[in-house]
Amino acid sequence: MLPDRKTIGIIGGMGPMATVDLFRKIVENTKASSDSEHLRILIDNNPQIPDRTECILQGSNAPLEAMSESAARLIGAGAELLAIPCNTAHYYYKALADRCSVPILNMPELAAEECRKKGYRRVGLLATEGCIKGRVHEPFFQERGIELIYPSEKGIETLMDLIYHDLKAGKAASPKRAYEELEAMKTEGAEVFLIACTELTLAFEHDHAFSYLDSTMLLVREAIICAGGMLKN
Repeated sequence: MLPDRKTIGIIGGMGPMATVDLFRKIVENTKASSDSEHLRILIDNNPQIPDRTECILQGSNAPLEAMSESAARLIGAGAELLAIPCNTAHYYYKALADRCSVPILNMPELAAEECRKKGYRRVGLLATEGCIKGRVHEPFFQERGIELIYPSEKGIETLMDLIYHDLKAGKAASPKRAYEELEAMKTEGAEVFLIACTELTLAFEHDHAFSYLDSTMLLVREAIICAGGMLKN
């Protein structure tokens, strides 16, 4: 490996397909003319990490303990930079970062900064119930003067159904089921919709009915740059 490159560690399994998606997109978006020019990536895909939304709503730190174990395994194996392909898991970000000896990329902060750069003032949040009610993104957007538009309770139910009953179950999921809610959020002033769930990315990434910002792709870009790679585009 080139001397200025860092090894990326992925705390995965939340869920497995979102982990695969992050790995694939890092490879696809790294400028490389041979195998040896790609980045070294370590993955701990642990689907047994307790459900983040359930634990946030119950006030449990169980995911933190499991993610800490995963981080320790990755760092012990040589990871110098960590990424978590799960927005909801960032509820535990600060506590996890305090336990780690290497940097952890922060998806909500990356999203807030990207929205600031693009000049968005009101952003619709598409996320899990745990992420929304845990106000995972709120501090980063608030400090940049950006208002988050949250889904209604009915909208949250629709998104959770897409995530848990379709995507996490390995079924096809149509973003059209959420169009009614997105229209309502747009009426409230949402200029763009942040896909703040790495599973929802799998359903929305090829949809062009609304303007989207994909948190997975923001993580992909930052991971490549911070690890010393070059972006393909």
